[in-house]
Formats: sequence, structure tokens, C-alpha cells
Amino acid sequence: MRRAPALLIVPLLAAAAALAGCGSSAPASSKSPASGGSQVTDKAVTATGAFGASPHVSIPKAKPGAALFTKTLIQGAGKPLTTAESLVGNFVLYDWKGTTAKLVGSTYTSGSPTLFSGQMLPGLEAALIGQKAGSRVLAVIPPKDGFGASGNPQIGVGATDTLVFVIDMVSEIGNTDGATGSPVSGGGGGNLPAVAVTPGKAPTVKVPASAPPAKLTIKTLAQGSGPKVAKGDYVVVQYTGVIWKTGKVFDSSWARSAPFAFNIGAGQVVKGWDNGLLGQPVGSRVLLAVPPAEGYGKAGVSSGTVKIAGTDTLVFVVDILGTYKPTK
Repeated sequence: MRRAPALLIVPLLAAAAALAGCGSSAPASSKSPASGGSQVTDKAVTATGAFGASPHVSIPKAKPGAALFTKTLIQGAGKPLTTAESLVGNFVLYDWKGTTAKLVGSTYTSGSPTLFSGQMLPGLEAALIGQKAGSRVLAVIPPKDGFGASGNPQIGVGATDTLVFVIDMVSEIGNTDGATGSPVSGGGGGNLPAVAVTPGKAPTVKVPASAPPAKLTIKTLAQGSGPKVAKGDYVVVQYTGVIWKTGKVFDSSWARSAPFAFNIGAGQVVKGWDNGLLGQPVGSRVLLAVPPAEGYGKAGVSSGTVKIAGTDTLVFVVDILGTYKPTK
């Protein structure tokens, strides 16, 4: 959904937290006493502080061990995370290299939580699946359970580096969740696309033969009852995008079985989203007809299978699943 050839581009910090394993192996089984295994006490990593606040992390000036180590630092009271869900959370991440450790990133200083969705690093999956919302989890992840032999050059993580995460599990969102509000319209009406919805699946969009509207057009299809989207919020959505001229789907979070998240009003998405979703309540389903000026502009998009002309109006059906306030 960013102004780039690929519409779904995960922010750098989220990539560190949630991207695929880049050739990593299956997770190791060694865990801390809190997780049912054993701990190497002479190289213990500790983290202190309250849930929701940046933790103080202490990493020994020693070489890390070779086994995955996880520990529940704060026990939450929510429901356990499953593989069919994504996680909204805050985290700090350190790169433990040799006998030194360096802070790679923190959502507490970046100003926004992040969405752990799609295929997580094996070590993160082992650390987080089954943990309850409201928990704080420490994960010390060796290379084989992290980014593997390739490392992650984007964030400066080498092939032999160990990752140290402290993650606050804020809330869970089902990968096939959609709008929960009451249906009020199916779209259509002559000059707008008609939308049909099957729960848990991507909506189908039928574009009319008429010319598209010249200006951004917003139509509420389901009326939610949650908090209204405000500028600066971290917004989690499901969406389907269709090209008006062809009626073909060009992008969909549903197809990836993973919701999408962004900071509204920060230029992370096309203007039609930044302008059209403000003030919409959580739980709503919104139809947006986005003209080129508020989409991908005169340049359009031409990369791989995505072909959007500079004259194309786009249609989005967006389900608003949740909003989260900035962390600073």
C-alpha cells in the first residue's frame, strides 16, 4: 500500500520482527525454566520494567550460547496467540555480536507499535505462540532460529549474530478477521462498485461500466462501533484493491492470510487511504474509489504482475480491524 511497485512493504523495524526466516532452520527446543527447559546461567540476559514501557535490557559481555532461550517476564491475562493470528506488539531488538550488543530498533522510540504477521522468524514463533496477550516475552535467538546464514544486511545483522528481543504482546488479530460492524450497504447504486462479502474471505468487487468518479469517493458498507481512526494512529486492516478499468484485483491482504498495518497520515499509504479512512470507526468496512491523484499518480505502477496506469482509478474495500495510539 505504499507508493512503490509492491503495494505491501513492511517497515524496517517490522521486518526485523516479523519477516520470514531467510533460510533459517526449524526452531530449537531449549527454553528457560519459565518455558519448561534449561538456562545457561553464566550468560543470562535480563530485562526489567513495566509492560508498555521501554524495558531495561542487560546483555552479558560474553559470547552468546547456541540454543534458543525464551522467558515470560510478565504473564498476561489475555488469550494465547495461535498460528492463525497476527500480533500487535511493542519490542526492542538487540544485535548480539561476539561479546558486544547493539540496539537495532525499538518501537518505543520509533513512535508506533508493529504488526507481527505472516511467517515469523522460527525463534520468534517458538517464543510467542501460546503466550497470552498482555505478556512480556524475552527471546534470545541464535542465527539458526533467526535470519540464518544470510543474516539481514538491511538492519546490520550478520550471519553469526544472535538476536535479543523483548516483546510486549498488546493484542491478537485473526488472519481472516474482517469488519464486525452492521452491514449498511452493498455499494452499487449506479456509479459505484457492488461488493459482496463472505465472512472470513476476501470481498468480491463488481465494477460498473460507467466512468469512475473524478474525486475521492467514500462509501460505508458496514458501520463499526469502535474508536474512530485519528491522525497518527497505527491502523490494522484487511483490504482488497481493484483496478476500475479492468475490474481485476491487483493486491489483497486476504490473499496473504495476513492483515496489513500502517500509521495513518504519515504518507505510508496512498493519499486516498490517508484521507478516506480518517474518522471511520473500528469495525467498519469502507469502499474507496481513489482517482489517480490520490493513488499512484501519473507514474502509476509497473513492476512484476502489478500494472497500474497513471490514469487508473482504484477501488479499495478496507476492513478496519483495530487502531493503536503512538508509543511516544
